[in-house]
Amino acid sequence: MIASFRRWLRFAEIGGFTKRFAELFSGFLVWNATDYVFDYALYPFVVWKLGPVVGGGVMAILSLMACLFLLRIYDGLKRDWLGIEFVKGLRHYDGKSRWRRGMAWLLSRGDWVAFVVLSAKYDPFITTAYMRHGKFNGMTHRDWIFFLASWLLSNLIWIAVCAGGIEAVRSLIR
Repeated sequence: MIASFRRWLRFAEIGGFTKRFAELFSGFLVWNATDYVFDYALYPFVVWKLGPVVGGGVMAILSLMACLFLLRIYDGLKRDWLGIEFVKGLRHYDGKSRWRRGMAWLLSRGDWVAFVVLSAKYDPFITTAYMRHGKFNGMTHRDWIFFLASWLLSNLIWIAVCAGGIEAVRSLIR
């Protein structure tokens, strides 16, 4: 068994799989860690301290700047370091994985369904990178519409979630 694993690993290294896996893993890890801190620590803290209107506004502006920065890096590197192109391919998945079939079903419902799902689950950076027709080719007028609409929707949802969570904690403490 170990010998077959070693043969597979040697094959994977020759084919560049190990390098690609490391690139995707590290890109996803860094993005996910920073996104987690932003969404689950900084965003609720600022909304708690400044309130949903002012705090939400401050965080929405920070979100706008962060997502634009990430899009610029994504385009500048000209590499899919998050596997977004893989996710685009899920629209046509017809395998055995229930999760992938579910994503394929959702994503194949059209751009607006994918837009709402991705905006609610992720952020404008992920949504825009997914919705673009080309790769690493800058922002078109259509991309800007998706980006700004996703930014607005994502932040409205997140402000509501944070404000609701803060109120729920306050009611539990009383």
